[in-house]
Amino acid sequence: MDTTSQATVGVQLIEAGQRVTVRVPATTANLGPGYDSLGLALALYDTLTVESLESAELLFDLTGEGAETLPRDASHLVIRAMEAAFERLGFRHGGLKVTAENVVPHGRGLGSSASAVVAAISAANALVPEASRRGKDWILQLTSELEGHPDNVAPAIFGGLALSWQDSDQYSSTSATVSGTVVPVVAVPDFELSTETARALLPASVGHHAAAMNAGRAALLIHALTTKPEFLLAGTEDYLHQSYRAEAMRPSAALIAALRAAGHAAVVSGAGPTVLVLADGEAEAAAVVAFIEEFAAANTPDARWRVLKLAVDVEGAKVELHRR
Repeated sequence: MDTTSQATVGVQLIEAGQRVTVRVPATTANLGPGYDSLGLALALYDTLTVESLESAELLFDLTGEGAETLPRDASHLVIRAMEAAFERLGFRHGGLKVTAENVVPHGRGLGSSASAVVAAISAANALVPEASRRGKDWILQLTSELEGHPDNVAPAIFGGLALSWQDSDQYSSTSATVSGTVVPVVAVPDFELSTETARALLPASVGHHAAAMNAGRAALLIHALTTKPEFLLAGTEDYLHQSYRAEAMRPSAALIAALRAAGHAAVVSGAGPTVLVLADGEAEAAAVVAFIEEFAAANTPDARWRVLKLAVDVEGAKVELHRR
């Protein structure tokens, strides 16, 4: 028996002629003090469609964000994540036709890699026979393993405000309902910052006082997001990571400082460099948009910003399976 045959013994082939579409929201993580634990789903969506083919070929069509730079072969994150899911489920695929419509900006702290991984694993899970499919908690576990932390993948899967934690190698998450008055506004700059670069700037440890202060603000933030939005400014104060990362995104840091001085709950979105503001109501959201545009024009001439007033996504990843 050759190596290929040995590798596929006991592994089932997924049925050809299926098509699955997955729509996954963008996410913003940390939200200030909730480092690696809090995440929020945003109403900005990537769409992934996967068809299982009779032939063994891989067809990859990619449009939107990253279309000029991302690979269209088995090295793409979507394919690698699907392969991991199929292997974990005990299946393999023949040929695939993959269509990715990317809207979430890449390298900006809005969870683009988490969206890709959640979409890919959700699609793979839908393509296996119904008796072999797993639930969203299984998807959370595998996506968190691939991403290294659950703060982006959890809201992408479940929607809303996700509170996530880790016990040894087990990831868990629960969702909370965000107050209807909270309006997320994001200012997306024209420069990127990788998560790896941002993480490398963090110290190995912080003092007990800073940790205690941060814990208090994180608790207050959850109360502010769900019940008392008037505490959003105080609740988004961070003592763990943003100050250390500021040197890698000076225009973002300057904008955040100005927004907070004006009374708006501004933070780094994820690892940055996007700026997130959690506004209390449409009037404040409109004021934030105007403030960002005016401040950026006068103070950050080397950076261009795309300002988006969004909503909180409450559904998370949506999967639709079709059969021929």
